[in-house]
Amino acid sequence: MRGRVRRALAAGLLAVGLAGCATFPDNGPREWQEQIEGAGELGGIPRVPESEDARTPPPRAEQSPQGGAPPAPQPCDDPDPAVVETCLDPVGAVAVLPDGVSALVAERITGRVLRVERGTDPVLVATVPVDATGGGGLTGLVLSPSYAEDRLVYAYATTGEDNRVVRIADGEPPEPVLTGIPRGAVHNGGALGVDVDGSLLVATGDAGGADPASLAGKLLRIDAFGRPATGNPDPASPVLSSGLTAPGGVCVNTATTAAWVTDRAATQDVLHLVVPGPLAAPAWSWPDRPGVAGCVAQLDVVAIAQTGAAALFILRTDPLTNAFTATETQLAGTYGRLSAAAPGPDGLIWLGTVNKDGGVPVPSDDRVLVLPPVASGGQSRA
Repeated sequence: MRGRVRRALAAGLLAVGLAGCATFPDNGPREWQEQIEGAGELGGIPRVPESEDARTPPPRAEQSPQGGAPPAPQPCDDPDPAVVETCLDPVGAVAVLPDGVSALVAERITGRVLRVERGTDPVLVATVPVDATGGGGLTGLVLSPSYAEDRLVYAYATTGEDNRVVRIADGEPPEPVLTGIPRGAVHNGGALGVDVDGSLLVATGDAGGADPASLAGKLLRIDAFGRPATGNPDPASPVLSSGLTAPGGVCVNTATTAAWVTDRAATQDVLHLVVPGPLAAPAWSWPDRPGVAGCVAQLDVVAIAQTGAAALFILRTDPLTNAFTATETQLAGTYGRLSAAAPGPDGLIWLGTVNKDGGVPVPSDDRVLVLPPVASGGQSRA
């Protein structure tokens, strides 16, 4: 980040990711138990509070006593220094660029991929044809593991025929990489991540109860061409794990190699620590179903965007065992419904909102914002 926010956050940089394939230890189930609400460590960002009055457009300008009209309101101007971009359609995914000050943003319903940076107008990078019904659309976005050389981006998209992974190159139409993932009336959304060895992780919805033998309801692990990645349980299959319902995010801790996936299961929201084969009992669960979405995994933290609860939920972990040691709730009600989440190269956390999709949008919605990394420590779990 530039300016005073970058200087204040420089200490939050994380360790360089380890090489090799991810390992997936399993520490058994953990029951949900809410702990802390409030600003926590993220409260350090200078932010203009959002009042109830901000949720309605300003009144129509009237003549001033001197006879001149006041300046016209600018609804897309947001004074909050954490906000990078405003007046977007609901944000389906975010991928932060290597410079750390700009990002690619996927709009779920329009299929647009935009490059955003504070203080500049968004730039259209590509438009992916999508069918956003049944929770689908453009819901996943990651940079190629070799983005510095190839400038490629991968997206997860719902079409009228299927769900698929596509590759986006500058100036070219999106190219299919993996097609034929079943689509249905519901649970068409998916998410993308990058494993520590450069493989693509693809979380797919179950399309409302698709054939267990299909690619729906799975965590897939593929190479850049859509082929099964080396090290999958079945060398001929892209399936790494099975048992997902409506996944919202995939995140990999490059320091520990642990991979996590959020899911809105049949009776509760859950977080899985990924293991090859059928997914075991959730590592964490939320019976109250706050709407788990995108996630970011750092050295000793898993941060989870929550759409229904309009908050960022923090699970602190032991880096050696992946056992949970504390929880916090951040940003409750501050920016509304959070969905997309992605790490920056400097450890900052980028988030996207979906207030135009079932929420109460303010004039500057939907927005992309960037927050400091979650500090080490925190309140211990009861």
